[in-house]
Amino acid sequence: QVHLVESGGGLVPPGGSLRLSCTTSAFTLGNYWMYWIRQAPGKGLEWVAFVNVGGTAFHADSVLGRFTVYRDLGANTVYLQMHGLKPEDTATYFCAKDCSVSQGISCDMWGQGTQVTVSP
Repeated sequence: QVHLVESGGGLVPPGGSLRLSCTTSAFTLGNYWMYWIRQAPGKGLEWVAFVNVGGTAFHADSVLGRFTVYRDLGANTVYLQMHGLKPEDTATYFCAKDCSVSQGISCDMWGQGTQVTVSP
């Protein structure tokens, strides 16, 4: 049973923008640390951004200044706004709940993923 549902992926040219969404009807997102994690073809998992219970956002160096994670508590949705997309951003993007990212990545719950492809 899928509890986290992502949407918003697609094919965009370099420099383009996308906004990913993650929502659930199973729990209140604002009560948990919520993560965006990606996996590029042939590579391992990489945390991209997360937002803590207090609403403070954190971003990986690789996306700092280009991506923004934020919440809409009324809509029970977490977003990842992506600008200035690069081919190296091509990956499957997962929304996840309550992750440990210090040594490998493990999360309490994962979405099904949404594909982002950056190509001319």
